Amino acid sequence: MKPQSLAQIKDRATPMRLFWLTTLSMVLVLSQSLMAAARGAPESFADLAERISPSVVNITTSTTVAERTGPQGIVPEGSPFEDFFREFQERGDGEQPRRSSALGSGFVISEDGFIVTNNHVIEGADEILIEFFEGFELPAELIGTDPNTDIALLKVTADEPLKFVSFGDSDVARVGDWVVAMGNPLGQGFSVSAGIVSARNRALSGTYDDYIQTDAAINRGNSGGPLFNMDGDVIGVNTAILSPNGGSIGIGFSMASNVVTRVVDQLKEFGETRRGWLGVRIQDVTPDVAEALGLEEANGALVSDVPDGPAKDGGVLAGDVIISFDGVDVSDTRQLVRVVANAPVGKTVRVVVNRNGETQTLKITLGRREEAQGAVPAAAPAEPEAPKQLELMGLTLSPLTDEIRTELQLSETARGLAVVGVEETSQAFEKGLRAGDIITEAGQSPVLELDDLQKRVEEAKEGGRKSLLLLVRRGGDPRFVALSLDAE
Repeated sequence: MKPQSLAQIKDRATPMRLFWLTTLSMVLVLSQSLMAAARGAPESFADLAERISPSVVNITTSTTVAERTGPQGIVPEGSPFEDFFREFQERGDGEQPRRSSALGSGFVISEDGFIVTNNHVIEGADEILIEFFEGFELPAELIGTDPNTDIALLKVTADEPLKFVSFGDSDVARVGDWVVAMGNPLGQGFSVSAGIVSARNRALSGTYDDYIQTDAAINRGNSGGPLFNMDGDVIGVNTAILSPNGGSIGIGFSMASNVVTRVVDQLKEFGETRRGWLGVRIQDVTPDVAEALGLEEANGALVSDVPDGPAKDGGVLAGDVIISFDGVDVSDTRQLVRVVANAPVGKTVRVVVNRNGETQTLKITLGRREEAQGAVPAAAPAEPEAPKQLELMGLTLSPLTDEIRTELQLSETARGLAVVGVEETSQAFEKGLRAGDIITEAGQSPVLELDDLQKRVEEAKEGGRKSLLLLVRRGGDPRFVALSLDAE
């Protein structure tokens, strides 16, 4: 029997049957659309690559470095000929300049010639040459850099408007989404690789890190190149790879565009970054710290120290737990650092803290991070000894004396208990306490004498606490540590 078309069936259908046939048709169309959208993987990346390639550039940098010339004798150390060859070297021409070149990638973000790349691509360069997809070359001027995020902004002057790409929203990128990386891998010129978003919010070593991890092939020379989503928007700047041999093994990292755009805007306007500064030393609230503070959840950022700055002027105290900043809930220290850095310098923000079990809202006018960096010197503590000591929770403690202050390079006004020993099998050792540390608070109260610490332990036990929160300073750098009272 010859198959009938849907139209033929409709011609003979009753009104009720016509209703169901129409509904079925709509369901079929909708299901096909959903299947097409869920498929995700394009049949080809060719159209996308053709559209975005003209905005990607190769970057060649040239640097003058010193090189010693003259006889370069290679002899074993201690050889009788060593002095002979050294004499020849000293008679040589000395250090002569030579040119060193490096390759990288970048992308154009405006028709008037602004280009984004990595700071490490152009760092120390005397000359920067941009090669465009169409084959022409232009010299570039360095507008500004941000070593903290490894981003640099360049500018070229062209006779005609340049083809450029726009930044996308990296926050909407999901693990499993298709992405395309472009650049100049190993000096091979314009190259395209495809993969997926493998992970998000990766941190490597920087304070402001927010990397997208991808398995799209990224190699040396790809640094500074763009990571595109399927709409052709830049959602990352290819920056680093994890590899035992220097080649791609499918673990690449791109700085998220929502970090990059803020940096680029500031470099374009000021030639430098201007990040907000709160002025606190902070640490994560771990479950044991939360228990010691009587908090229901291990969220927020625990303030371990408040040096002179905006936070101190605004009333923040050591021991406060910052739970909200400028209307944003704070989950941990990394998030707080990022939201503070993204806030405008000079803005007055509301900071909500948990202090002794109660919330308080403070108004703080932010300073500038770049002006405050490096203000706190580091010290190298030595291991002290003292006759009057207390052994508690795996620690051997002594009151601070003038002799200990001198050995630990502390000021005359320093107060607290010195750690003179730590049992290697104790929880204190496991949590990083070492000889030379200074305990200044216990249970959020100052401890000046050994009896003070014993009283804090007794009070915590009577209050049903399982752990005691200690404020520990090392070389001027404070942090809170919660130790189990069972170890006492």
